[in-house]
Amino acid sequence: MSLKDLLVVLDAGPANDDRLALAIGLAKRFDAHLVGLHPSSTAEGSLHSAGFDTTLFDAALRETLARLEARSTKVRAGFEAATQREAVSAEWRVARGYPGPETVLHARYADLVILGQRRPDDSPLDAPDPADVVLDAGCPALIVPYAGRFERIERHALIAWNASSQAARAVRDALPLLKACRAVTVLAVNPKQGVDAHGQEPGADIARHLARHGIPVETGRSFTAATDPADEILSRAADFGSDLIVMGAYGHSRVREMVLGGVTRSILQQMTVPVLMSH
Repeated sequence: MSLKDLLVVLDAGPANDDRLALAIGLAKRFDAHLVGLHPSSTAEGSLHSAGFDTTLFDAALRETLARLEARSTKVRAGFEAATQREAVSAEWRVARGYPGPETVLHARYADLVILGQRRPDDSPLDAPDPADVVLDAGCPALIVPYAGRFERIERHALIAWNASSQAARAVRDALPLLKACRAVTVLAVNPKQGVDAHGQEPGADIARHLARHGIPVETGRSFTAATDPADEILSRAADFGSDLIVMGAYGHSRVREMVLGGVTRSILQQMTVPVLMSH
C-alpha cells in the first residue's frame, strides 16, 4: 500500500504549523495529494438560550459566525502558502458541522488522517477527539502531540506489539512509514507465550513479516508491574529516540477503557511523539 491521499486536520491551535509541516513532508515523500480540513462548527449558536431576545441572539450569532470565518480564512491562508511553497498537490475544505463526525466522514476517503492530540482546554467544537476518529474513520490516524516539533518521521519507529488484530492492522497500515525509517523495534510488554498469544518467541513472527518487506527490524521485550503499559512504551520510545509509535487502538471496548483505564486512553493523553493508531 502507498499513501496517495492524505487528510490533515487544522484547527486554530498553536500546533497547527508543526502538524502541517509534518503532513507536507509526508505528501512530498509519497507524492501524495494533501487535503486540509478546518473544523468550523457553528453549533455554538445553539448554546444560546431560546429565552434570549431575538435581536440579542441574532447579534451574538452574527458575531460568532464572523469570528469563525476570520479564523478559517487565517488557517486557509497558512495552508495554501505552505503547500504552494513546497509544490504539493493540495485542496482546502471547511467542516461546518461537529468536528468529530465531520472529520470521520472526510477520513473515509483518505489513506491516512493526520490530526492533533487533544489539548486540555480544547472545546469539542474546536477540534475532533482522536479517539472518535480512530474508532470510526476506517483508516489509520497519525496523532501528533500538541507539544514539541515533529517535521519528519524517519529515524526510529517503535511498534507496541500485543499480538492483537488491532496491532496487526496498525502494522499493515504503517508499512509505508516503517519502510522510510532507518530502524524499527517491535516491543512486547509483559508478553504471554502460547499459540493464541505471542507464540513461543514474542514479536518474532511480526518481525519476520516486516523483514520480508525490507524493513530493518529488531525485537525487544519489556516487563512492568503496572497494569497499564503506556508509561513503559513511552519510556522505551524515549530510550530509542523514536519519532513514531505504532499501535492498535481499543483492544477492549472504549467504555471499559474510560471506566477502568487502558493503554489507548493513556497514550492519547500522555504521548510525547507522533502515534499511528488503527482499530
